Amino acid sequence: MRVKSVREEHVRIGELSARAGVSVRALRYYEEQGLLTSTRSGSGQRHYTETAVERVVFLQRMYAAGLSSRTIAELLPCVESPSEETSDAALVRMAEERDRLSAHIADLIRTRDALDGLMAVNRAHRETLRTA
Repeated sequence: MRVKSVREEHVRIGELSARAGVSVRALRYYEEQGLLTSTRSGSGQRHYTETAVERVVFLQRMYAAGLSSRTIAELLPCVESPSEETSDAALVRMAEERDRLSAHIADLIRTRDALDGLMAVNRAHRETLRTA
């Protein structure tokens, strides 16, 4: 029977990349931004804990929701030290981001409508060229 060591298992960057479904470059970026940590072996290779896979998947969900690295870093205390206070702060911050996205969507709709107007003018002009 095999007994598990008390020492936590570590994975290298390539394995973490494969298991989490992200590029090695993305993992390095997450480290640069302070969103992910690793230890280094004697030869300088990055080693991550098993929990890093879950963390990277979580980070991907945050990025997919349109959040920036800075905003994600602001929200991490809610994950790392859950409390009513950090949860409330995270909710407020996410609401601010949602409002920012809603304003951006409204701007994009106005831009699309302006382009639709230009396309209508172009179609009308092309019609006058055909009938001339």
